[in-house]
Amino acid sequence: MEISEDPEFCSMIDRLRDEIENDTGEVPAAFEELAATEDPEELHRVLTAPGRPLWAREIAAYALGVAGDPRAFEALVLLLNHRDPERCVTAAHALTRLGDPRTARAAAALATNELRVAYALLPVRLLAELRAPESVPALITVLERRLRPDDPHWRVGLACVEGLGTLGDARAREALEAALPHPRLSRAAVESLARLGSGG
Repeated sequence: MEISEDPEFCSMIDRLRDEIENDTGEVPAAFEELAATEDPEELHRVLTAPGRPLWAREIAAYALGVAGDPRAFEALVLLLNHRDPERCVTAAHALTRLGDPRTARAAAALATNELRVAYALLPVRLLAELRAPESVPALITVLERRLRPDDPHWRVGLACVEGLGTLGDARAREALEAALPHPRLSRAAVESLARLGSGG
């Protein structure tokens, strides 16, 4: 599939075009040129050149990532932990397509970094999608930290509960049972426990 036909790419371009218009009132010609290029060397130059705007780095990283170019990896990991959830979604999609063996380790590091827990939602979801050896231990760790009654990051905990159900690993049983008393997690915990099966 041509990248111009990729729905996620088209959505990203529309979002970035709106951001630029809101900030400056005018979309530079360089934006349209970059959005149209599929030359990996040009994309890599944009990704590594100093002083390039975030929109340029995001377009280049995404295009390289979905093309399977490992040079996109570090930039996509940074975007995965961005404060803007839409950038995280785009980065997670590109990382999944990239298929780099370092992705699960990086996502686990981001998800379990308590200082960045406010931005852990997409790394958590990516771990569940990757089904990597790092996925279950990381999701259990994050979930156990989210079980305090007053924890403000319950959506991250909910994503862990759902992800552990998707993964269906018996190692998650204890953490999922601990989530049962929590009103915001209880229903998903019941469903995830059922997906573990009687023997896990």
